[in-house]
Amino acid sequence: MIEIRNLSKTFSSGENQVAALADVNLTIPDGEIYGVIGLSGAGKSTLVRCINLLERPSAGQVIVDGQDLTAMSPRQLRQARKSISMIFQGFNLLMQRTALDNICFPLELSGVKKAEARKRARELLELVELPDKAEAYPIQLSGGQKQRIAIARALASDPKVLLCDEATSALDPKTTQSILQLLKELNRKLGVTVVVITHEMRVVEQICTRVAILDHGQVQEEGPTAQVFSNPKSDAGRRLVLPDGEKIHVLPENRLVRLVFNGASAGEPIVARLAREQGILLNILSADTRSIGDRTFGNMVLGLPLDETEAARALLYLRELKGVTAEEVTEYVQ
Repeated sequence: MIEIRNLSKTFSSGENQVAALADVNLTIPDGEIYGVIGLSGAGKSTLVRCINLLERPSAGQVIVDGQDLTAMSPRQLRQARKSISMIFQGFNLLMQRTALDNICFPLELSGVKKAEARKRARELLELVELPDKAEAYPIQLSGGQKQRIAIARALASDPKVLLCDEATSALDPKTTQSILQLLKELNRKLGVTVVVITHEMRVVEQICTRVAILDHGQVQEEGPTAQVFSNPKSDAGRRLVLPDGEKIHVLPENRLVRLVFNGASAGEPIVARLAREQGILLNILSADTRSIGDRTFGNMVLGLPLDETEAARALLYLRELKGVTAEEVTEYVQ
């Protein structure tokens, strides 16, 4: 378990001070795929670097498996970091080393014998589905392949925690899906806790069980992904959930419902089904959905009928759909 208690980080530049994090409190259970989302400048990357103390917090504690990293000596911290690995947006591979040698590198630093390190590296290449790229150099690899090699390297020390700092931001949508699927598989097979730092809602929607929304260095809200995204309580949450920061202006008597698609079957559109099966017509006010295989992810805001009986029927119907969370919107982005 990762416990972040009253964490703050202030950067100084001359006489100026900038508070990147302010009194952050989070608990991340073992085996979770946990998302931290926010816009640029929210403090996400600072937070993830504080979790493994690449950045030392100005105040507060980072406790991993009951051990306070902030209270450790440099030697103790080096040992503790072996159980916390990290992957980055820019891959950070050594360009003069082959894929196999990149994966071997952290094992070599730990004193593992060369033959044993290469054997382990080949096993990891199999795990990330690139066994044929052992002798390839980074310049010969695509972006997705580079990230897979980076993930294999991060797993070389058998970590309990994998920190992902905008790990898919430099990848195209199709490659992003393959990397997210790989992270889900690694979480399932290895039981590794995955912390995903991102500004992309679709990344969190697809793989994270819980999410924290960070804004101006503070946690604005936290909880199960479907719950937070279907009915955000904070201004920061509503800005993220409404597609492209879209403003919704409706008449006072109009009621709205937000749908969050968490892998619903991609079949006949819900609005069309509701009209055909129930005779109820809804207005689509905004939508940001996409199909991945035979599943739908994303969100949609619908205008409910003005008739209260029809509105109640529509809500009941929507709330019974599998793979969809439906919550009535009570606050709007201004």
